[in-house]
Amino acid sequence: MILEYRVHEDSTRYDDRGTYHGGFLLYHDRLWQKINLRNEVDQFQEGLFRWDIRAFNERVVREALLNAVTHRDYQHSGSVFVKQAARKLLVESPGGFPPGITPANILTEHNARNRLIAETFERCIPAVERSGQGVNAMFEESIKESKPLPDYSGSDDYHVRLVLRGQVQDEEFLRFLEQVGQETQRTFSTQDFIVLDLARQGELVPAEHRDRVPRLRGLGLLEKTGYGKGTRYILSRHYYRAVGKRGAYTRAKGLDEGTNKELLLKHIRENQDEGSPLADLMDVLPDLTRNRVQRLLRDLRNEGRTHVTGLGPGARWYPNGGV
Repeated sequence: MILEYRVHEDSTRYDDRGTYHGGFLLYHDRLWQKINLRNEVDQFQEGLFRWDIRAFNERVVREALLNAVTHRDYQHSGSVFVKQAARKLLVESPGGFPPGITPANILTEHNARNRLIAETFERCIPAVERSGQGVNAMFEESIKESKPLPDYSGSDDYHVRLVLRGQVQDEEFLRFLEQVGQETQRTFSTQDFIVLDLARQGELVPAEHRDRVPRLRGLGLLEKTGYGKGTRYILSRHYYRAVGKRGAYTRAKGLDEGTNKELLLKHIRENQDEGSPLADLMDVLPDLTRNRVQRLLRDLRNEGRTHVTGLGPGARWYPNGGV
């Protein structure tokens, strides 16, 4: 295993280099200690409590190194490379993913290429996750520290490339998880953490994770907003209260209902001379279903802000009270 350090991550020349020979168990502690020597620290405070977050989480890095040794293809010559910069760590191992494993399914599919090595590590290193769960732990720890997810997108048929980024993205999300508490977090699955992270970013929850939503809503951590194809989930009022941003909650919660109606009304007013057919209004809100747009239009009519003339495809919507 070869460790290279670069002051600037894009530099072609390394500033320090070390080669580690022999059995992995003989040097894995020394390897982590070397990485940790240049491991930058961020400090965060919540009330009277202060805590440190290192750029590279020890558990995540150790799992990454173990995976590289355990699952590499030993029919390919070459070393495992570890390339460190201030906020980026690249672990590159020879050979592609084991059969059936891809960056897209790495959290749900498990196939140990070298099962005997994996079982040996499980017996010799108490912290090693069993049954291929080490990757899950890497994702969970990254989300808990509000860092970018482990990135395997640079992998190909000849190398597995894992990039770990050390930037804390959302300090307020850290405080939210502190409010959630360690006991509750211990009951979370990897998918639970992923759903919370998606909600933090305002992203839609994909189908493969939606079965986790009811429990998180039951715990008071998620709330639903929108309807149909526009349905999404936001962090709950509890989150915004914890980080002192109640106004942001009101905006996030009311975005679909209030803003969408204003967008429809704006289009109707801008086209008041010829009227607005339903097809044009659906183009204004392409992420919403036909029924959802019609419901918003009915709300505008019931509020006395618009009226409609004609029926079916010939129906046109007009504003009330001028522009």
